[in-house]
Amino acid sequence: MRGHKILLLERESFPRYQIGESLLPSTTGAIGHLLGITDELANAGFPIKRGGSWYWGRRKETWTFDFTQSEVPGVVNAYQVERAKFDEILLRNAARKGVDVRERHPVAAILQEDGRVVGVRYGTPDGGTREARARIVADASGHSSPFHRIVGERVVADFFRNVSLFGYFRGGKRMPTPNEGNILVVSMEKGWVWYIPLAPDLTSVGVVMPQQNAPILKKGHEQAMNELLDGCPLIKGMLEGVPRVTEGMYGQYRVRKDWSYCNSKFWKPGMVLVGDTACFVDPLFSSGVHLSTYSALLAARSIHTTLLGEVDETACFTEYERRYRAEYMIFYRFLQFFYDSNNDQEDYFRAAHEVLGDEKFEQDRQAFVRLVAGFGTGPDVQALAGASAPPTETKRIPLDAVFGIPSWLDVTSASGLGARGPYPAGPDALSISADGFRWVAQPPAESA
Repeated sequence: MRGHKILLLERESFPRYQIGESLLPSTTGAIGHLLGITDELANAGFPIKRGGSWYWGRRKETWTFDFTQSEVPGVVNAYQVERAKFDEILLRNAARKGVDVRERHPVAAILQEDGRVVGVRYGTPDGGTREARARIVADASGHSSPFHRIVGERVVADFFRNVSLFGYFRGGKRMPTPNEGNILVVSMEKGWVWYIPLAPDLTSVGVVMPQQNAPILKKGHEQAMNELLDGCPLIKGMLEGVPRVTEGMYGQYRVRKDWSYCNSKFWKPGMVLVGDTACFVDPLFSSGVHLSTYSALLAARSIHTTLLGEVDETACFTEYERRYRAEYMIFYRFLQFFYDSNNDQEDYFRAAHEVLGDEKFEQDRQAFVRLVAGFGTGPDVQALAGASAPPTETKRIPLDAVFGIPSWLDVTSASGLGARGPYPAGPDALSISADGFRWVAQPPAESA
């Protein structure tokens, strides 16, 4: 969209299966608005996700939040999506915008010269091999990418060593109107269950459990799921008499584990890790697509500014990593508290207020909804949704020292993120340009 020449190499042929079906308003509103696909998403038939419904905490009852309580102007909902359809919308839109999209072209190797990444070697559908050279290589190929090792070490978080078993059912009950499109999350003795309405005749159901409960999978996925749902009467009742999908892309149970990780570095000269390639937290708040698309926004801004030559590469990608780590850690810290299910919902709301550390939230619930809607970092994403950026303000986010990140981060919403530790907030911190597409160097401080 800014005139650069982009080659997109995709291993598979779209549409293809992918997990991560519950989106946040930060993606459907802000990123969708930026890409010009809001109308296409609205007309795709995806169920409207107005918020979330939870059976979680000390009180044995279901409680619901609504995204409108975030009070972000112009953003009121998200969608539940079949990723095969949603991702194809993104891919075809990229092609329409001028990207050279090549499906069935798997990347086999990263090319380096003198410590810098300079391109890739990739395969073609006819079995051939080619090379492409570029000033910047962005690896957005997800958690299974082998190339993150070129940039740094992947560190798995001990706190979230969980296992998930998930599959799809032909229908199922829905929450009462107007919340029939909400995700339903239910805690139980052996873990928790997600229940996502993807279409009138399709529901995604998954169980997330700590690794000590994983031996149940040895009984076979079908029996394991049946036994696990026996321990979750609410979800079992929603699926009463509903058959499981047994053919096509949704026709099998799948297992995922050790998904919470963070790379020690997100970039090196000539290369940047985007989305799940760099880090992933946990599926509890449906933050996966949000983190991926938010990091893509940051990476695109860094690439664009670097190619323009307005700010040097090191400053641009240090800013990328600084901001992406901050957003990741907001979810990480809050999830640590939320997994302690012996609390009331008001405790979770207060915890969100503490994590965001922002005095402008008059109510704890508003802070909670803003966080889980993907707008915890303020104007960086909000402005793209058509919302005006709030005034410059400094927030203090209490965070555990995880993955080498300092215990406290000082966040200045309108001028970047600084931290005492490996990412100092010094004169090198960058600001966002007025149009939102570039980094700009902050003016030097006036001498006393």
